[in-house]
Amino acid sequence: MIGCLIGEVLALEAPTVLLNVNGVGYEIDTPLTTFCQLQKGQKITLWTHLAVREDAQLLYGFLNAQEKTIFRTLLKVNGVGPKMALGILSTLSVEMLIHTVENEDVNTLVKVPGVGKKTAERLMIELRDRFKVMSAGTAPSNSTAPQIQFMGNSAVAEAEAALQSLGYKPAEAQKLVNAAKGEFTEASDIIRAALKSMNR
Repeated sequence: MIGCLIGEVLALEAPTVLLNVNGVGYEIDTPLTTFCQLQKGQKITLWTHLAVREDAQLLYGFLNAQEKTIFRTLLKVNGVGPKMALGILSTLSVEMLIHTVENEDVNTLVKVPGVGKKTAERLMIELRDRFKVMSAGTAPSNSTAPQIQFMGNSAVAEAEAALQSLGYKPAEAQKLVNAAKGEFTEASDIIRAALKSMNR
């Protein structure tokens, strides 16, 4: 129904973006890989997926159509809901996810919160053939992403909240952030460092 939205970023509160589209503010949940490339006042296009439930209508947004396609493909796997799909795309880039599935690297997938060994093995089986078709068209990630202007919470608290939104327990999120923060002062940098540490 809503394939994409073009507008201006009004506010950022991980992992949700408030996007002003012609005077209407849309709350859109994003993977942290998308969230970390946004800043307040930026004009963007988000490729969206609308999920309609009995109690809510939820929008999920992505900076490119390929991420949206991967998200929808993940939702087709038995036992994978939007939260887990966002967690997977926040922890692994599209390229890394495809590589992980092609190489049957279960150990990398189980690092995603909520993904156990059985779910990881199911993902491998159900995604392998689909990703063979997609792998030729992967695009390099943007290494010159703008910095985020966070509102309200400190950078450390914002980073911890972002990881908790993926399904990490508060103690686990705190541990990852404490290990990753180093000399970083921006929440976006702390989040990136924490995500990189998960993939080691």
